[in-house]
Amino acid sequence: MKKKPVKPKISRVAPYSSAHKKYLQKQRNDKIFVLIMQIMLLVLAIGLWELLAVTNVVDPFFVSSPSRIFKMFVSLVASGTIWKHVGITLLETIIGFLIATFGGTLIAILLWWNQKLRRILEPYIVVLNSLPKIALGPIIILWFGSGMSAIVVMCILITIVLTTISMLNAFNSCDADKIQLLKSMHANKFQIFWKLILPNATDEFISVLKINVGMSWVGTIMGEYLSSSAGLGFLIVYGSQIFKIDLVMTSTVLLCLLAALMYMAVCLIEKIHSR
Repeated sequence: MKKKPVKPKISRVAPYSSAHKKYLQKQRNDKIFVLIMQIMLLVLAIGLWELLAVTNVVDPFFVSSPSRIFKMFVSLVASGTIWKHVGITLLETIIGFLIATFGGTLIAILLWWNQKLRRILEPYIVVLNSLPKIALGPIIILWFGSGMSAIVVMCILITIVLTTISMLNAFNSCDADKIQLLKSMHANKFQIFWKLILPNATDEFISVLKINVGMSWVGTIMGEYLSSSAGLGFLIVYGSQIFKIDLVMTSTVLLCLLAALMYMAVCLIEKIHSR
């Protein structure tokens, strides 16, 4: 009985050259080095802050200290109140972020689609973008009340105009020759937008998401400064009114952590998209 010849397994992945392996190793080493330096810088800043506060070089009453912030956080967790404030602020921010990002993108699509409408509304968009949104605070409270609705509206107002301008510029920056090529192939406006304009603006949309993370947190906290009975912005205002700086700094650190997590989520989306 003849034995069937064994076929050698062919690797589908081409082997890397030694030069390419060295390049990849250098890239990994650079990433590790940057991460280590970032961690060391953070540890150094926290340690120096604690040292200056403990030795009374700076008055901990005015600047607090990492150990006092940690004790305040533990006490807030033990009382169970902190999660309510974190949840409310996070919910307001996410709602405002989503509405402003996708609403601003839809407005940009509409303005790209209708050039006459863009020429009519463009001056008003520029004026609205330059207007200090805090000046609209009393009007927003009168129109939407003093609860979560007013805070979300403030967040949307700060974020949506920038989103509209950025995405509209991304749509208009597409290569005119490519558009003309599709027109010569009898593509309609929807096909041009779906096949060319939208894919061309994807990178800009990711950049807008990154910017909107910060802007939405600014809008939410600004809204909570004006009118709120709960949330991290409320804790900051309350802590400053009773001169409890530990509470103010603890709320600020939590804001930084939440904003960082939200930014990391956007970076993850970017990484998945780039594959």
